[in-house]
Amino acid sequence: MPIPRSVARFNRRVTNPLQRHWADRLPGFGLLEHTGRTSGRTYSTPLNVVRTSSGFTIVVAYGEHSDWLRNVLAADGADLTYRGKRYALTEPRLVRGDAAAALLPRFARAYSHAVGTESVLTVAANG
Repeated sequence: MPIPRSVARFNRRVTNPLQRHWADRLPGFGLLEHTGRTSGRTYSTPLNVVRTSSGFTIVVAYGEHSDWLRNVLAADGADLTYRGKRYALTEPRLVRGDAAAALLPRFARAYSHAVGTESVLTVAANG
């Protein structure tokens, strides 16, 4: 079971504004810039990401109803700043269960298991 939505709401208001100061430069983190499905507003969301040969794998820690995930899927992409470099993300694909775990390195798999999520988002990256 993913992290409860109440924690997600708290993080959106308290933790995320603090993490935005460093999430785009540290390994294992990235700052996702996505556009709201209905508002059209631009949002910046710090996330746990893993670099792959063709793009990134992003842990879906708060479940598949997360606004950032729904926005990326609806827009068919977003932008990500990772270790100081900006990437255009395309081809978002939600992967679940054992197939999702297989896409993660050991440390990220342990984190994913600890927070109880069974989904990841894979994206191609140009940048």
